[in-house]
Amino acid sequence: MSGHSKWATTKRQKAVVDAKRGAVFTKIGNMIAIAARGGVDPAMNPNLAMAIDKAKTANMPAANIQRAIDRVADKNAAALEEIVYEAYGPGGVGLIIETATDNRNRTFPEVRSTLVKHGGSIAEPGSVAFQFTRKGVIRVALKIAGDGKKVADKTWDADEVLLAALDAGAADANEDDGEIVVYTDMKDLHKVRESLSAAGYKIEDAGLEHVPNAEVEIADAAIAQKVMNLLDAIDDLDDVVNVSTNANITAEV
Repeated sequence: MSGHSKWATTKRQKAVVDAKRGAVFTKIGNMIAIAARGGVDPAMNPNLAMAIDKAKTANMPAANIQRAIDRVADKNAAALEEIVYEAYGPGGVGLIIETATDNRNRTFPEVRSTLVKHGGSIAEPGSVAFQFTRKGVIRVALKIAGDGKKVADKTWDADEVLLAALDAGAADANEDDGEIVVYTDMKDLHKVRESLSAAGYKIEDAGLEHVPNAEVEIADAAIAQKVMNLLDAIDDLDDVVNVSTNANITAEV
């Protein structure tokens, strides 16, 4: 399993835990508020529709979702900024840190100090970003466990899902650790996601990500652990909405 998917898996596991304690609602609320700038009707705004899907997956209350959407029209609400930081971590891995903040004077010091604490550093703008390409990424489950009673296990054929993704307009797709990872052009993300969902496949996650053009292999277990600790710490910051890395962690951590 590649380091990119290992971190993607870790993020989803963390999201489940964070959702149980409500910690993820702030992040998703900011994502919804920013997406809603493109229109408050999810039927006409694919980015908002996907942000709302993330909220529902995390069991975010409908009132919280609506409050985040209404923030667009609330002149008394603090304005949110989207700020992307580039950074380096242990082993020379690159990081793209996406934030949504109402106070950049709070966010930057938090990001920088977290990086330094875990062996990383802020990079000059453009020095890391060229190593990544912004793409749509959809993760489709190949198996869902039933409840052992009324609902049986459900399994999809990998080749079938791969072909369905490509037929729907995906640029690429591959099988990785029990799921199909689908890559699309940014403009095709919503269309491909809707096609796969309509076909009955289980969408685990979908969104725009910075996908590495090439990966940095981390085979040393100690460095791999430092990288994962850094990614976890950055992702735990309230203002951070997404973290991407080119780390390919081959060591067991």
